[in-house]
Amino acid sequence: MRLLLDTHAALWAVSEPDALSVSAREAIVGAEEIRLSVVSPWELVIKSALGKLVLHRTVEDIWRELEREFAAQTLAVTLAHVLEVGRLAPHHGDPFDRLLIAQARVEGLTMVTRDRVFADYGVVVVRA
Repeated sequence: MRLLLDTHAALWAVSEPDALSVSAREAIVGAEEIRLSVVSPWELVIKSALGKLVLHRTVEDIWRELEREFAAQTLAVTLAHVLEVGRLAPHHGDPFDRLLIAQARVEGLTMVTRDRVFADYGVVVVRA
């Protein structure tokens, strides 16, 4: 299985693995490929700066651990991803999540997320 971790799932994977569902943990351990969108550290940095999220270490440290522990690869934002956002129905208003949905659709990735709306976009979801 080729996975794209939603921001909260990526954060939980290294800071609170028990917060992930058993199926999410199994999917991550058994994944053929794990991708992490550059959208996620951007979201973490912004939410941390706004005081909406307390991080106990730097976003860079979190990211490096994800890369090291799970052999995760960073997924850059491409023009195809941005154009796909424009094709999405307005079910979800969060711009970070809309870009993650677009990336999952374009790249054919399964999302690990707790957000139930992702499935409304035809994205295969493993519940985080």
